[in-house]
Amino acid sequence: MKKSHSLFVLLCLWGLVMADAAQAQGLRTPQGLGGGGLRAAPPVPVTRNVSETSDFIVAIVDSEPVTNQEVAVQAARVRAQASQQASIPPGRQQLLGEALEQLIYERTQLQWAQQSGLKVTDEEVDQLERSVADRNQLTLTEFRAQLEREGLSLSQYRQSLRQQQILQRLREREVPARIKVSDQEIDQYLAQQKNQLKTQQLHLAQLLVAVPENASAEQEQRLFAKVQTLLKQLREGADFARLAQENSDAQDRVNGGQLGLRSVERYPSLFVDATQNLAVGEIAGPVRSGAGFHLLKVVEKIRSEAGLTIAQTQARHILLRPGGQLSQTAARAQLSQMKRRVEQGQANFADLAKEFSQDASAAQGGELGWASAGMFVPEFEEVMNRLAIGEVSEPLVSRFGVHLIQVMARRNNPLSAREEREYARNALKERKYDETYETWAQEIRGRAYIEYREPPQ
Repeated sequence: MKKSHSLFVLLCLWGLVMADAAQAQGLRTPQGLGGGGLRAAPPVPVTRNVSETSDFIVAIVDSEPVTNQEVAVQAARVRAQASQQASIPPGRQQLLGEALEQLIYERTQLQWAQQSGLKVTDEEVDQLERSVADRNQLTLTEFRAQLEREGLSLSQYRQSLRQQQILQRLREREVPARIKVSDQEIDQYLAQQKNQLKTQQLHLAQLLVAVPENASAEQEQRLFAKVQTLLKQLREGADFARLAQENSDAQDRVNGGQLGLRSVERYPSLFVDATQNLAVGEIAGPVRSGAGFHLLKVVEKIRSEAGLTIAQTQARHILLRPGGQLSQTAARAQLSQMKRRVEQGQANFADLAKEFSQDASAAQGGELGWASAGMFVPEFEEVMNRLAIGEVSEPLVSRFGVHLIQVMARRNNPLSAREEREYARNALKERKYDETYETWAQEIRGRAYIEYREPPQ
């Protein structure tokens, strides 16, 4: 991120931090910072008659008010996220309605978390703030200055980080435990996987002709004709990257529409279905999605008939546990010094781990073995996943203490029969996550008193 980006984009980066944490556990984070993709309940008590710069109460959740300005900020987040995902944001009134409903769901969950004693410490908020600053390629001082220029106080922003972390932990605690997967479902999933030549990884490029949500039949027909013309040009030998750069409505048009090599699970199922029988270089489409019409080019396929594999990371760490004479600030300072010594060749990471690390891995030089997604807590795994092989992290705070991490290697490892079933179980849990989350969130919402307020005239 460049420093000129607006505050709303900076705020949305917190959503990316939380998404990374959720993906590290094999579970998707609900769409929107407070939402979960839940539909807004009309009518929406935010209208064009009152300026969004004025502040007034639009809803009461138990005894807590939700204000017009809070809805406006949340709506900006939703719009920015839609833009980042190359989807068409909803119309203004629908956008405000969705933002209000997200805030209501968020408030009810925060109240539930408070009642259950769930808390996030100041030190954990410090770590989150530093993480967002790093994502924006800013120092902590520069990041705070940017917040001030955008009109948001540091205390407000830190409170937002605290609340989002509480929500994330609440959902981690409550939702996965509700997801049930039967042995029969696992058998069916594995049979489907093994009945076909498995495409492990896929690299697609896309050209998107966006269709507005409320497009008329005539407008949609005109856009369909446009995508058919582009498809004809491609079949006659036109360069896909050039056409994507000139005509695509997706943000990835700047690199010719390329979406990158990734596992098929990380592509929309409709993209995978449309391209599964195509050879490299062939074109699929038009494929209709909620965003519009897609033309898809198969850039690369990596296939395997050897069974399922899973990405694993081999890492080691040094853990210091603050307490007694050791403050968290002092622990961070000690680990920062160790990092510099390792990078300058003055010390060996394993030797430092044996001498200083305060957990059971110390005797092995801090080595944690080969780990799959979800084996470590999200705050640890999110940092580990961003490291290059051999790179040492900055000190990071987790619920266990302060860590220094070094990634040693990565691999795609074939799964045993038992591991295949566990992989299938996790994949099926991920499929069921959104539906389970929505049911749980509606239950929490149903316990609260909610009153909509009309705006002042």
